Amino acid sequence: MKSWQVRVGLAAAVVVILGVVAVYLARPVAQVVLVKRGRAFDAKPGSVTVRAEYEMDLRSELGGRLTRSDLDPGKLVHQGDFLAQIDPGDLKLEIERLENDYEATKQRIAIGSQVALDLANAQDSLANFERQTKAGSYPEAELIKQRRLVEQIRLKYEQEKVANQQDMENDENQLKVKRRQLEKMTITAPFDGVVSEVLARPGDIIGGNTIIAHLISLSRTVEARISEEDFANVSVGQSASVRFLTYGEETHQAKVSKILPTADPATQRYIVFLDVDIPKDKLVPGITGEVVINVGQHDNTLIVPRRAVFGSNLYAVANGVVELRKVKLGYVSLNEVELLSGAKEGEAVIVEQLDRYQPGDHVRTEVQKF
Repeated sequence: MKSWQVRVGLAAAVVVILGVVAVYLARPVAQVVLVKRGRAFDAKPGSVTVRAEYEMDLRSELGGRLTRSDLDPGKLVHQGDFLAQIDPGDLKLEIERLENDYEATKQRIAIGSQVALDLANAQDSLANFERQTKAGSYPEAELIKQRRLVEQIRLKYEQEKVANQQDMENDENQLKVKRRQLEKMTITAPFDGVVSEVLARPGDIIGGNTIIAHLISLSRTVEARISEEDFANVSVGQSASVRFLTYGEETHQAKVSKILPTADPATQRYIVFLDVDIPKDKLVPGITGEVVINVGQHDNTLIVPRRAVFGSNLYAVANGVVELRKVKLGYVSLNEVELLSGAKEGEAVIVEQLDRYQPGDHVRTEVQKF
């Protein structure tokens, strides 16, 4: 064969190879995972909402002028922290007056009773009457009259002692009431929390039981709502996976901590509380997401990512060709599904942009970790 023929043949071969390579490189790249064996969970789905464990309208029990306030939206407060002060001036004057009255009452009692002196004199006179009556100087009727007089004075003295004791107790009670009112004019934080709204500022005159701020507790609850058909096998202690919409595809492990025994009458969904393994500062009241609660499991079974399955189908890639597979599903969890039939261990299945492919398409594959 002549040299020019060899060169032409080589050039043609190169062209063919380059064409084959070009055709191969022109194929779309399908993102795939390999079917593997693992643990599949029977997972019951639900929606989740993060809530503050409790909220409170901070109220002033007493009315008056607000003279000082440390309330500020977003401020972190701890139980017992000072929050606001109502002008105590008039109440302090009232307490001072009551204290003076109380001291005067004590001094009056300490000085002694005129009735007590009258009783002592009457008793002395009675003793003298009794001696003289025995001696025949006075008739018996006069002695009886004298005894009645002593008894009247004694009763008056006893009544005076009761009245004095009552005056003391009334004064003490009024002082306790006023001092308690004085304490209530200093408003403190009832629990650890965050000020979410402030409704009164220094200088405002507020009435009794007026809301001056709104507090949200620092503790959070993650509330899951489960449909009636999925609720039957849910129990306390079961594991779960939670995904919050705010944080994308990130999932967090959780456990069922409490189950309410009745359904929400408006939605007929049951409420379950979860303990979620997540930094507390990420549990912002109001964020939502989804949960799957694991109520059963199968070990050493075939599993693929949930996103690989559409309806009861998936796309497998065999020898670079896309194949539509009818699959039978077992347990379904938040991110994975169990395959009972339709694919084998180690086969590649497409997991991204499934709408781009049709059965028979020629593709290259890029294997993702699973």
